[in-house]
Amino acid sequence: MQLTTEPSLFEFQNEKEANVWQIVNDGVMGGLSESQINWDKPNGTLIFSGNVSLENNGGFASVRTAPIDFKKGTFKKILLRVKGDGKTYKCRLRNSSRFDGIAYSLDFKTKKDEWTEIELATDDFEPTFRGRIYSRYGKIDTNDLQQVGFLIAGKQEGKFKLEVDWIRIEK
Repeated sequence: MQLTTEPSLFEFQNEKEANVWQIVNDGVMGGLSESQINWDKPNGTLIFSGNVSLENNGGFASVRTAPIDFKKGTFKKILLRVKGDGKTYKCRLRNSSRFDGIAYSLDFKTKKDEWTEIELATDDFEPTFRGRIYSRYGKIDTNDLQQVGFLIAGKQEGKFKLEVDWIRIEK
């Protein structure tokens, strides 16, 4: 399923774009973090919020798209317009439709209650699996982008909120 035309991946102007996102929290390994994803119809934004708990060896909350064949070809940057809470998040890209496996990750910092446009070079994304870097996988092949997501981890305990206005690419 293709949602938008380039250079956009998501503009969140309709509920269809919001409905392809799913939550994956540390409960998959016994943690107690909680999160939700909501579409703010009046503002046309996606809101990822919740609480990160370090109890039971937890410590992360994430959201990602269901597998989508984006068909965007090769691109050099992911562009985000977000309003955060001052915390650091990871943007995560996957070349696989599988639930588990390698995700290409790159950190970005937010400014508390301030809209920010962020540029993330695809060459800077690192192949990771369960918090470890696996350099042998090399750079991400953007021709085969299947999933996009966000993760909060790194012992950032407590409430969080990331509002996403749009996700775009730059060729």
